[in-house]
Amino acid sequence: MTETSSLFLGIVSGQRKRSHAEVAERAARIASGFSKLGVRQGGSVCILMRNDIVFIEAAYAAMRLGAYAVPVNWHFKPEEVGYVLGDSGTSVLIGHADLLHPLRGTIPGGVTVLSAPTPPEILAHYKIDPDHLATPDFATDLEAWLKQQAPYDGPALPQPQNMIYTSGTTGHPKGVRRTAPTLEQATASERTRALIYGLVPNVRGLLPGPLYHAAPNSFGLRAGRLGGALVLMPRFDPEEFLALVEAERIDTVFMVPTMFIRLLRLPELIRRKYDTSSLRHVIHAAAPCPSDVKRAMIEWWGPVIYEYYGSTESSALTFADSADALKKPGTVGKILDGVELRFLGENGDPLPQGEIGEIYSRVTGNPDFTYHNKPEKRAEIERDGFITSGDVGYIDADGYVFLCDRKRDMVISGGVNIYPAEIEAALHAVPGVHDCAVFGIPDDEFGEALMAVVEPQAGVALDIAAIRAQLKTRLADYKVPKHLEIQSHLPREDSGKIFKRRLRDPYWERAGRRI
Repeated sequence: MTETSSLFLGIVSGQRKRSHAEVAERAARIASGFSKLGVRQGGSVCILMRNDIVFIEAAYAAMRLGAYAVPVNWHFKPEEVGYVLGDSGTSVLIGHADLLHPLRGTIPGGVTVLSAPTPPEILAHYKIDPDHLATPDFATDLEAWLKQQAPYDGPALPQPQNMIYTSGTTGHPKGVRRTAPTLEQATASERTRALIYGLVPNVRGLLPGPLYHAAPNSFGLRAGRLGGALVLMPRFDPEEFLALVEAERIDTVFMVPTMFIRLLRLPELIRRKYDTSSLRHVIHAAAPCPSDVKRAMIEWWGPVIYEYYGSTESSALTFADSADALKKPGTVGKILDGVELRFLGENGDPLPQGEIGEIYSRVTGNPDFTYHNKPEKRAEIERDGFITSGDVGYIDADGYVFLCDRKRDMVISGGVNIYPAEIEAALHAVPGVHDCAVFGIPDDEFGEALMAVVEPQAGVALDIAAIRAQLKTRLADYKVPKHLEIQSHLPREDSGKIFKRRLRDPYWERAGRRI
């Protein structure tokens, strides 16, 4: 008997477990019910949930019908949720009961609302109004509805990827709608994702990130179909994470760098308490990972740390293993097979190796995409068949790609281009700094001035003058932020990334301009 042979096979969330057969049977009945509610091939189903087994089942059900599952960020305000519901043209919204209650009056007409019970592991991790746990009077109880449905036995249809709404820096979010892949495209895609995510038959995967984000969504839906186990975390907690790795003999995880940082800040006694030797493939993406953090994780867990770079629109573009990270600190890896990258200057001309330019990509064999109802927005990011997400970087002589910053985050102060990522890296090296955000704010003389907001480590009192003094030892004077504030808690997205727009936008709104 192997070490993992007695472990549960299926999807796990808290104390709740469903076998693969149970998940498949429930997904088939949900698909049947969706079909009766008018969901058709090319249609959409919106899912407003935190991480839950039902989320996976609902997504599988929509895909079974050739429809798009549309995960909705549960942090959205009612008006934002209403926008996604209307823009996506959904006929069905399925959500946790407590998330549905605030939507009264904002759900478009003709949308059927299915209410799933908010599970106990969610209640244990979030403060939820007890009056919002019952099924809203404008919704139908999911479990009672499900009992009335027979398993779907309709024809097999091409299954599109979920339609993810990207947040963007201004305006409404945009739905990335990709055509269903051909058999050849699907096969190539699965090979790439097997490499990147480490997803192989009988994988035991752990998902601490939110299913409404593109990469965790892709990871979770694939891991849930490979015969092993998919363990969902309702919310990332570093010690709980380690306990799950040990108890479930987890071998594959999708993470973001913030999670690494929180794990490394656990007391050494706690870190050594748990057995993480089952880990063989830990993939991270979504945000830059400081080189010292990456090295520390490799020293702790071994050469099992991997990274990829890409976007919702492009999919994965580069890939780096632990050896790459140690050989070329800061790299996001080498270009994947089937991917072409161009680094373009301000005039649109390709730049040679080593020169910083905006990154444009083309992935051969990828199903094409558009922004749902906004084809003109797709045209804005395309140049000669290549698309960009606004990232700026370069490729070195050995073929390794490095990111410098987001072009939209670039600060132009007195005519000089400044990339905040470099300054944020310097701030991370200041003792007592937990996290930080650097961005441009209006300045009457220079157009823009650098602003830094710093979050201290718990129990640490930071001194602004001391921070400035240390930055001046590492950065040119013009890169030292003119304005610097200390805040105890920076606003974050559920992925752990800092919600920089919430910090930056008020300054520009008061100035009455955007640049």
